[in-house]
Amino acid sequence: MQRTTRQFTISMPPELAEQISALARAESRTISELFREAFRTYRASRVRALLQESQEIGRQTNPMGYRAEDVQRLIHETRLEK
Repeated sequence: MQRTTRQFTISMPPELAEQISALARAESRTISELFREAFRTYRASRVRALLQESQEIGRQTNPMGYRAEDVQRLIHETRLEK
């Protein structure tokens, strides 16, 4: 039978470990649940940051603000000019 989860071992300073345990008790959750949520939040934050970076690159490389629906029209106009 294959496991449906994986275990990780991590180290925390004692004061942080106590804060984690206290939070888990206060919210009636497991430490694993807290870490899963923390990772999902971190991952979502990274995805947002990458999206913002790519949008900024797009603004820098597309200062006219062209959109995908403009492409066919621009191709047609460029061909007519030639």
